[in-house]
Amino acid sequence: MTKMPTYRLLSSELVHTPGIIAWAINAYAFEKDRPAFLTIMTKTFPTLPETAVEQLLSEAVPYTVEDEDVVFTIED
Repeated sequence: MTKMPTYRLLSSELVHTPGIIAWAINAYAFEKDRPAFLTIMTKTFPTLPETAVEQLLSEAVPYTVEDEDVVFTIED
């Protein structure tokens, strides 16, 4: 059985991560904007692999909001 990685994207006083993720998912719906948003998100969350960003923004995997953090598990 393969272990699927779980990620927790933290909010801070300056960044409300659930809002950023909702904004990015909305923008990712437009095919021409996808490369730019992949870059924005991988630079904003540098420890997050591009495959995880793709799965999150395309809504291939669900996410939850715990306190002010976004938590999701990707599929390998």
